[in-house]
Amino acid sequence: ISIQGSLLYLDALCATFPQALAPRGTALLSWAPSGPRAPVGWPLPTLYCTPAEAGTVPSRAAALWVQLLFALRERALHVLEAGLATELHDALAILRTEWPALARDLALGRLSPQPGLPEGARGRLQALLAPDAARAAELRAECACGFEGIVQRLWPQLEVVVVGMAHGAEQLYRDALCQADCKGLPIYCPFYWAAGALLGVNLWPEKPAPRFLLCPDWAFCEFLPCPAKEDSQTVLLGELWEGREYGLVLTARPGEYRSQAGEVLRVTGFHKQCPLVEPIRRESQTLSVRGESIPEDRFCRSLCRAVGMWPGARLVDYICVESALLGAFSGACAPHYEVFVELQGLRDLSEGQRYKLDQCLQEDFPIYKSFRFKGSIGPLRLHLVGAGAFSRLREALGSPCLMPRVLREKRLLYLIQSTVIS
Repeated sequence: ISIQGSLLYLDALCATFPQALAPRGTALLSWAPSGPRAPVGWPLPTLYCTPAEAGTVPSRAAALWVQLLFALRERALHVLEAGLATELHDALAILRTEWPALARDLALGRLSPQPGLPEGARGRLQALLAPDAARAAELRAECACGFEGIVQRLWPQLEVVVVGMAHGAEQLYRDALCQADCKGLPIYCPFYWAAGALLGVNLWPEKPAPRFLLCPDWAFCEFLPCPAKEDSQTVLLGELWEGREYGLVLTARPGEYRSQAGEVLRVTGFHKQCPLVEPIRRESQTLSVRGESIPEDRFCRSLCRAVGMWPGARLVDYICVESALLGAFSGACAPHYEVFVELQGLRDLSEGQRYKLDQCLQEDFPIYKSFRFKGSIGPLRLHLVGAGAFSRLREALGSPCLMPRVLREKRLLYLIQSTVIS
């Protein structure tokens, strides 16, 4: 993150939440196995109460456990920061299931052995802890009362939750956090990244929907109007129209000249003369087995509509596979989609409920309906996976990244198949 970007973030944060820059008032939840990753407020390292080594251990689950333990020590937090919405989501899932063990560690001032936590690192981190029986008792009492609004109850002075990326594919987790664990707290997504380049900043921490101001001197951006035509020409920042969608063409790093970033943006307005954008979808996550091209964002809407027809169900996570990746295991049927979902409130689905998703796709995508009618695309297959399946999948990805929605690797397919319960 550039110094200019971080200073803009710190200024916007302090202007909206005056206590947010208190020393040791920020806890960090972020996995960086290849080495410490600079937090968004890196120009002010005294903000953070989380030791840098806690995020660099080989295991993602162990890193989130350790960082959560250090966060729980500090009752007077003002900011809870995560690199990705999935990291915050999975850390709070650990809290839901492992709070008795976390309370024991707090009370004893120790760090229990964890898979993927080297003994040397455990010893160094444990030396920073001290017994705190009162805080452990508070943790037990609050968790015993349930988990709705648990973040605000555990940290009563908390002003804001900061998430490095909470748009696009991460929106599902952001919405779930707002409705449950982080209820009553604003979630602020300060930066827009694409293809490894920092492109924009969100200057409005209090707004529920992130809007990113594209900064002209951070990278050279061109925009291809959507839907693209054969003779489409790119346009520049000053030629964008509010309400329209554009594919991003980026020149940001040496050796990458006018590369298509695979991101589609919608222009939501202007700040003075600079456009404000909202990332809509990633073109790499489009489903297509016969050229039908179902975009990531629209598939998610169809899935959410189908889940709404299953009484008592809430969508936790999902991922898709095109049948070609299954090879011979896909059987003799026509090409089709396989969808793996984690649900809360349901542990089984009837055939009729499973068919609702295929029905929604046919209603929402006439070309898909046409291929289904002709038999060129087979019926969608829906699988229910157990709790924690997607946390294991994110661990297997090997590095922090936005959650994929279409699997392209067989090893990841085998992993998610091994977690199917229905």
